[in-house]
Amino acid sequence: MTFDIDMIKEVYARYPERIEAARKAVGKPLTLAEKILYSHLWEGNASQAHERGNSYVDFAPDRVAMQDATAQMALLQFMQAGKSKVAVPSTAHADHLIQARVGAEADLQDGINKNSEVFNFLSSVCDKYGIGFWKPGAGIIHQVVLENYAFPGGMMIGTDSHTVNAGGLGMVAIGVGGADAVDVMAGMAWELKMPKLIGIKLTGRLSGWTAAKDIILKVAGILTVKGGTGCIVEYFGDGAKSLSATGKGTICNMGAEIGATTSTFGYDDSMRRYLSATGRQDVVDQADKIADHLTGDAEVYANPELYFDQVIEINLDELTPHLNGPFTPDLATPVAEFHEKAVANGWPIEVEWALIGSCTNSSYEDLSRAASIVEDAFAKGVKPKAILGINPGSEQVKFTAERDGFLDSFRKFENARIFTNACGPCIGQWDREGSDKGEVNSIIHSFNRNFAKRADGNPNTHAFVASPEMVAAVAIAGRLDFNPITDTLTNEAGEQIKLDEPKGFELPTKGFAVDDNGYQAPSKDGSAVQIAVSPTSDRLQLLEPFQPWDGQNITGAKVLIKAFGKCTTDHISMAGPWLKYRGHLDNISNNMLIGAINAYNMETNTVKNLLTGEYGEVPAVARAYKAAGVPSIVVGDENYGEGSSREHAAMEPRHLGVKAVLVKSFARIHETNLKKQGMLGLTFADKADYDKFQEDDKVNFVDLAQFAPGKPLTLELVHADGTKDLVVTNHTYNAQQIDWYKAGSALNLIAAEAARQA
Repeated sequence: MTFDIDMIKEVYARYPERIEAARKAVGKPLTLAEKILYSHLWEGNASQAHERGNSYVDFAPDRVAMQDATAQMALLQFMQAGKSKVAVPSTAHADHLIQARVGAEADLQDGINKNSEVFNFLSSVCDKYGIGFWKPGAGIIHQVVLENYAFPGGMMIGTDSHTVNAGGLGMVAIGVGGADAVDVMAGMAWELKMPKLIGIKLTGRLSGWTAAKDIILKVAGILTVKGGTGCIVEYFGDGAKSLSATGKGTICNMGAEIGATTSTFGYDDSMRRYLSATGRQDVVDQADKIADHLTGDAEVYANPELYFDQVIEINLDELTPHLNGPFTPDLATPVAEFHEKAVANGWPIEVEWALIGSCTNSSYEDLSRAASIVEDAFAKGVKPKAILGINPGSEQVKFTAERDGFLDSFRKFENARIFTNACGPCIGQWDREGSDKGEVNSIIHSFNRNFAKRADGNPNTHAFVASPEMVAAVAIAGRLDFNPITDTLTNEAGEQIKLDEPKGFELPTKGFAVDDNGYQAPSKDGSAVQIAVSPTSDRLQLLEPFQPWDGQNITGAKVLIKAFGKCTTDHISMAGPWLKYRGHLDNISNNMLIGAINAYNMETNTVKNLLTGEYGEVPAVARAYKAAGVPSIVVGDENYGEGSSREHAAMEPRHLGVKAVLVKSFARIHETNLKKQGMLGLTFADKADYDKFQEDDKVNFVDLAQFAPGKPLTLELVHADGTKDLVVTNHTYNAQQIDWYKAGSALNLIAAEAARQA
């Protein structure tokens, strides 16, 4: 079954004309990314070339996807927009709120019991507004999207940073905040700064123990967590064509960890095979008609340095397995070098837990290859050392893997856990026994993120990212420094054995199968559907519009916190146990910046209340300032807001009276989220000025009343001793974004326009 085939046909029907217009406007051969972008301009056919990294451009995405944790806030905002139905195909997926503990059946039921209020809310809102709803247990949003909705040459946005997974089927798929999703669902243009382009040429072919995951682990080591910021990464070359569609998805998915806007691959035979295997031969038939438009021009790939802003070449023949971490996904170490590096850094070598799955490595191919390693070990009399946890990507993958015996292979591990088709440990939804003790330990997983406390809440858990194949091998050996290419294991007979190279299946030979995929179609007419939100609920809260700007300079602002070092969205708005409050802005605001390190005392969640002189928790001090009518600002370091798309990290400060966030540099999505919520997101003109901010400062905006595109804003710091410093700050606001700020939020403008039309 193909969802929205008529929409896909319409997209493809306009491709030739739009590509022709784009070539004329740009005046040179086009990359795949450019073809997709220019074919989705809000204006229609391109009338001009847009400057990469500078021009703000309005786009018309084909669809929207939301996961349950972010969908709550996105749909609460959409309810304020004054629309009766979404303007583009949209879906919501219940995958984040199910905690992994003992196993799929019990965990799923427990998740439904604990979150029924939220799931019922999402189900009813989806039903009312024409949104497809994927019920708890149906699968992880990005795997479900790949199986059902992604199509070559399309453009989609999603309220999760790993929306980029759909690049595995040749889409431009971009993670955004909920307010961006509201724009598109309300039938408005979606704005994005024209991305720069990074071309990655893959030569050779993967073999042996090396997997698609190792490609992106290598790339992360090259580009770092911010090297892809503001860029689309386009993979090409014979090596790219040799990868499976789900392998391509794995690479695109983890591209979020290098800050990339998205990543993508050109349409090829692997995509044809995957689309056909997942019941979408009709998409293949349509895509084949315009196949030349669904990949970059031959001239581009022949001379990539002329068309990309940066080019990287990786020879897959020479690539070896990697382990990335701990505490950051870009610390890349080839497995052959790991022992020496681990010893030098004091990383714990022994592994108690190994985890396979998440949205990036939960495909049929991944599970089949990992299962082959387990079967080989047992056949050779090796008893696994670690506990193995498995998160299948979707009910379809789980059902098919169960039918074909792969899950039984994993069950041969003592205490193996087959978790729900949900995010689980990847996002901190893991009730790991003993994690509260805070013991120093190591785990290995095929997920993407490994920030401190991310998986199990223990800041001393060293998490390492690897391919599913390496995770399986390390789980058997019980040691992070096990190199399956060279090392042996002792079996129960005392013999030294070597594991065979993994073997698997790109696609199931007997086809995919599923009894119930978990999809709920919306009513054709949802006008009669009632959405009830209890005023006493601690899980859901209807939103009140943020107040417009009064047009005056902000004066007398306090520095709420000066964040030191890495400050991701996990630090700003922690996940894990806080996920349950994602639909209640006031309650979830109690986690605001509690994970950030305060530069003034190098502690977390302890800041000075300048009204009392006493130290308190960050949210409490922010509430005290708000109650007293005192504005506040947040000061931060490099790549502030790295990680998730969660707009709560922008909404919470807005809700608690923070007026501006001033940092050395922003992660893309977070900066946009701040703008959408009517916040000032500023960067230092001189990064050294970070040091000028003192704990007791009063901050005055000198020229905010003249807020205009391209015009720096000046802040006056009044120190406790009466001395002053002037700090010049830059911003990237264009005229429309300044209108958002003036109105109090982008949503306020949407609602006002809907009211006028009514």
